[in-house]
Amino acid sequence: MSETQLPISSAETNDAAEPLSITQIQFRHAQRHIKGLKRGLIEFFQSPKRTVKVCFPIEMDDGSVRTFTGFRVLHNQALGPGKGGIRYHPDVTENEVTALATLMTWKCALLKVPFGGAKGGVVCNPKDLNDAELRRITRRFIHELYGLIGPNTDIPAPDLYTNAQTMAWIYDTYDVLHPGENNRPVVTGKPLDLGGSLGRPEATGQGCFYAAERLLEISPLPGLSSVSGAKVVVQGFGNAGSVVARKFRDAGAIIVAVSDSQGGIYDEKGLDLDSIVEQRHEHGTVVGMAGTQTVTNEDLLVLDCDILIPAAIGRQITKENAHLVKANMIVEAANGPTTPDADVILAEKGITVIPDILANAGGVTVSYFEWVQNIDNEEWELEEVNSKMRKKMHQAVDTVVARLAELRAQPANQEEDTLTEVRADLRTAALVVAIERVAQATLQRGIWP
Repeated sequence: MSETQLPISSAETNDAAEPLSITQIQFRHAQRHIKGLKRGLIEFFQSPKRTVKVCFPIEMDDGSVRTFTGFRVLHNQALGPGKGGIRYHPDVTENEVTALATLMTWKCALLKVPFGGAKGGVVCNPKDLNDAELRRITRRFIHELYGLIGPNTDIPAPDLYTNAQTMAWIYDTYDVLHPGENNRPVVTGKPLDLGGSLGRPEATGQGCFYAAERLLEISPLPGLSSVSGAKVVVQGFGNAGSVVARKFRDAGAIIVAVSDSQGGIYDEKGLDLDSIVEQRHEHGTVVGMAGTQTVTNEDLLVLDCDILIPAAIGRQITKENAHLVKANMIVEAANGPTTPDADVILAEKGITVIPDILANAGGVTVSYFEWVQNIDNEEWELEEVNSKMRKKMHQAVDTVVARLAELRAQPANQEEDTLTEVRADLRTAALVVAIERVAQATLQRGIWP
């Protein structure tokens, strides 16, 4: 075996693999197509630079005290300071946060955003906590990370069940701890009044649309040459999902199904998104809206449509249901919604997948724009933000499509007895581009000392 190759065992391709294992499998699939990647760099890229676990007590509103656990993982800083969201969820694990930090490294490199990958999370259920308790959890968590985050070291952002208000608490806490400095760049996704950027709340969904729009423009699919007129299914009608649904609708697509954690709704003639927003505001769920058919989240993934957009949580499309997917194209608004085994099945079915590190990169791209504006004490107009993001997303799509053509024109760097044969796809091409950029930056900087 050459030093550029590591084996992929059959156990590693199991759909039940943890998020970090899936990320490593995807890395190894891409690695087969990269020449001259030294083993030392492979090991370096597969391990985070720093992992922090903290435990801290919080006094609850009822007078009781609860202990919470938080994580912050910094994966790589070859291209710049760490960048990545903080999520609040009862199922947050160190494994998951490490996997997401790794994906952020590749995402930033792919979009040519001068950041490395990072991610954080607190194990909690925000639905069982009020604003005062969430504020105390946020402030204490950031205090525990004192000295580990900063405008030039590690920059948080919103993620699952965190938002602009959470980022405002982070900014204020950090600002109190570091008086007399321009601390606005320490966190992105802030409210506009505190230095947030126009377009940031919509950036992930907007970026998904730009990616799909560009791919169909330069590489039309059989039976699908434009977003206009396409039947679209969106799993997850949260921040990213609701925005991406509106963007596709405004471009002439027909949104036939959406869902939230309680289930989904379907209408083959098209859904009224404004009515869905009202329904969710009044009843707390999209389920039950008049004139729609109720479906489960599982059934929603296999509905007849042109474009399927998983915008909820990871590992939704697996070897158990991938063969039932009827979409022509999948746009991964969520992180890690498709497992490696599912990727193989989807490829065999001829279904194109725009991978998460490309499709949902609009969020980190506009976070970068916010960081730049904060440093320069500027405020860009929405048109400028969207124009710059559209250009970056289109350039990234063009680069990945071109690289995929190159990969398919040449044999993979593999050994049949140790490596699983997987045909190159957009995910592989995107990772190859990103890994090569980080590797080049690492070697150009030189290995210190």
